[in-house]
Amino acid sequence: MNSITFLDYTVFFIFVAAVVAFGCSFYFKSRKGSRSFTAADGNLPSWAVGMSIFATFVSSISFLGLPGDAYKGNFNPFVFSLSIPLAIWLAAKVFVPLYRNMNSISAYQFLEDKFGYWARFYVAACYILTQVARAGSILLLLALPVSVMFGWHIPTVIVCTGIVTLLYTLLGGIAAVVWTDAIQGIVLICGAVACALVITFSMPEGAGQLFEIARAHGKFSLGSFGLSLTESTFWVVFIYGLFVNVQNYGIDQNYVQRYMTTKTTREAVRSSVFGGLLYIPVSLVFVYIGAALFSYYTARPELLPAGTSPDMVFPHFIVTGLPTGITGLVIASIFAAGMSTVSTSINSGATIILTDFVRKFRPSSGSNQKDMRTLYIASFLIGFGGVVTGLLMMSIHGVLDAWWKLASIFSGGMLGLFLLALVLRNRQIKRPAIATAVICGIVAIAWMSLSPLINEGSPFYRLSSPLHTYLTIVVGTTVIFMVGFVLTIATSPKR
Repeated sequence: MNSITFLDYTVFFIFVAAVVAFGCSFYFKSRKGSRSFTAADGNLPSWAVGMSIFATFVSSISFLGLPGDAYKGNFNPFVFSLSIPLAIWLAAKVFVPLYRNMNSISAYQFLEDKFGYWARFYVAACYILTQVARAGSILLLLALPVSVMFGWHIPTVIVCTGIVTLLYTLLGGIAAVVWTDAIQGIVLICGAVACALVITFSMPEGAGQLFEIARAHGKFSLGSFGLSLTESTFWVVFIYGLFVNVQNYGIDQNYVQRYMTTKTTREAVRSSVFGGLLYIPVSLVFVYIGAALFSYYTARPELLPAGTSPDMVFPHFIVTGLPTGITGLVIASIFAAGMSTVSTSINSGATIILTDFVRKFRPSSGSNQKDMRTLYIASFLIGFGGVVTGLLMMSIHGVLDAWWKLASIFSGGMLGLFLLALVLRNRQIKRPAIATAVICGIVAIAWMSLSPLINEGSPFYRLSSPLHTYLTIVVGTTVIFMVGFVLTIATSPKR
């Protein structure tokens, strides 16, 4: 299967070496102080920040997962992207001005101001755990196809990718992350477009045959428009995407931190709009690749080994179906998608450790030297934790699946808390009411997350959730918001 040429290796290694060297070149700027390391002193151009937001959104999951989903299904995953404009509008009108006016690099200062430090501590701790798990999963998902393409051992790919990403992220700070993301985003788009074009014009009877086969098998369908909540219908995916994207663009530290790297609020809004809207056509290219691959291998079934899983069809085509040189570019694109996401998790996680924990428990440590030491150590620990998590994911499949369920339990309460803080601005908040709402939300999320693990013969099967798992964040957020809102209105007078 492996048909990687010397030129492909050359293209790939030149790209990786150039990214690492370019990122490390920001060392002398980032070491000026904690604000330089975490916010680049607010001097980054909006287009670069927007490209960074886009590259962070497009992980190796998107690059490989969307084509795989479209190959075995249809354009239904693209519905997720259709909810982005509404989320961006809300972020531009509410969240970006909010964070810029607060002038806080941490997204969770707002929760402390409204509910007390316990809320900030809870969300920040959940965020750190989520980022370590996220980095590990991205490293593993990146290593799986690359190991097939290059023939390398998966642990080697995980460790090497983690080391090179940690190197430039630790030395260059947020400036290195943003500028390398911008480059990686451009390479990623070029790689995806190149794949789409090659597949389209490689059909035995021309491009028209591709669309005929795909249309005949319903590959361009966006899914059912029925009102069922147990299937991934158009509406279920759209609502799921709306909640996830509001959480991403509105309260995720990965994005909020980038809002603080621009000179003005207007530029921050412009970068969020640019980065978000750019993902829509690129995600369309990804799902088109999946549908196109279905037509390609339907027309030429002898080229696809029997038993190839949908998720591995695209990697197989990259190795066997692309021209020499383009293969190296696309593999570099996959690496770009993974590295940009991992570098963001490392830098933003280190920022939260400094602002939400160290400075709170040791406020006298405000010297530049101590803050930088904290950021370096925190960056290393998160990067190291991501590599270890990725290695553990290779063998502990059952435990890992349970961990991902628990991770969704913890992260699901964030959006509900933020919405409560926004809506209840004019109310005196009683912390027991909000804590009760969070507990109810976590219980609801746990119920939905763990329901798929219950066997049909279990006595608890009747109590399992009938809803699609996409709606977990919707149910959790709604429960937290409604319970918190009702209890606050009932117990707290209006200011």
